[in-house]
Amino acid sequence: MTEQKVGTREEWLAARLRLLEREKELSRLNDELVRERRQLPWVRIEKEYRFETDEGSKTLAELFDGRSQLLVYHLMFGPEWTAACPGCSGLADHLDGALAHLNASDVTMICISHAPHEKLQTYRRRMGWTFPYVSSFGSDFNFDFGVSFSEEQRRNNDAEYNFERVDFAKVLEEFAGSDSMAEAAASCGTDLAGYVTTEGPGLSAFALSDGVVYHTYSSYAPESNFMVLSGQLLERAPNGGDDDVATLRHDEYESAETAA
Repeated sequence: MTEQKVGTREEWLAARLRLLEREKELSRLNDELVRERRQLPWVRIEKEYRFETDEGSKTLAELFDGRSQLLVYHLMFGPEWTAACPGCSGLADHLDGALAHLNASDVTMICISHAPHEKLQTYRRRMGWTFPYVSSFGSDFNFDFGVSFSEEQRRNNDAEYNFERVDFAKVLEEFAGSDSMAEAAASCGTDLAGYVTTEGPGLSAFALSDGVVYHTYSSYAPESNFMVLSGQLLERAPNGGDDDVATLRHDEYESAETAA
């Protein structure tokens, strides 16, 4: 068992108050990041992407399902795989509970994978998920948003992930001795190279305005491994909810500090 310092209640309270100041600092910094995230310029989507859904083929605009904001979790599931990434699946297990809160704030949340739709639906039933889960198989969507990499890209080291050029040989070398990564690859029905060099997780946000779709934000591992609470997801949506939660929280801290 790990040894831990033991102290008096007074010592604990003093240490806790010091930590509280750091937590407030982190919250204020997060509020600033939320504002900066929403001030990013929007990029018009010019390409016509199509996705296979339970209701048939749909465009990116149709995936908004009548709302003005769309959050996409890029769930790792390669076309040749037999199952999705276990880490991504663990995160996705928490999405169903957040959907109603997101929808009430004019945000649609879906998962998109590169595997064919039939595979996704088989896996979805196995996992008991009810959130919208669609396939980008046959389109450039995953490649354009940096979460899938073609054989040519891997051979020529001509791809970016998390806004950096990927050295696939180095990535493979980094995980070569990892039993956990090898086990994860096997659970997906692929080998280590297929697991760590063909697909990656991420989160992308889009806005729909006057019939035009805009890309507003993307993040990738480890930044995409967000806690799937509806409030944190809303912080990554183009406009968030009806109320500016971040501003309210920041003002509450400022008022409390002024009163103290």
